[in-house]
Amino acid sequence: MGQSLVQIYIHVVFSTKGRKHLLKDEGDRKRVHAYLAGIANKQDCPAIIVNGVEDHVHLLIRLGKTMDIATLVRNLKSDSSEWVKRELSIRNFYWQSGYGAFSVSHSHVDLLTKYINNQEEHHRNEGFQDEFRRICIKYKVLIDERYVWE
Repeated sequence: MGQSLVQIYIHVVFSTKGRKHLLKDEGDRKRVHAYLAGIANKQDCPAIIVNGVEDHVHLLIRLGKTMDIATLVRNLKSDSSEWVKRELSIRNFYWQSGYGAFSVSHSHVDLLTKYINNQEEHHRNEGFQDEFRRICIKYKVLIDERYVWE
């Protein structure tokens, strides 16, 4: 085959270091989400949706054919962290060192897009840690509570 074709959707989740509520301002939060989408897009990993709340983000991304997940997430977190410090003047802003990345079937993209779009409403009833545990259970990913939260 002369052409490489890839369609791999990834649900990426990561929080601020210590789950600090550093993205309280909705306008700032939207700017961060747009910036994260831009970083993904520039790496040929189109962002389908980026959204989150004060202490974490969810991204649904179509992984590019030459990109690995670890490099993508490292670039997302390091570039956006520096941008937040510089542009939003949140000097103590850091993302957690770890992340969750889960494969998503094309048939579930619309449902996950709606879920990510409704983060603020969803988190009125469930905190980040409970949500992340639930996502890991859904994808049958074992977590070690001693290390996952930093």
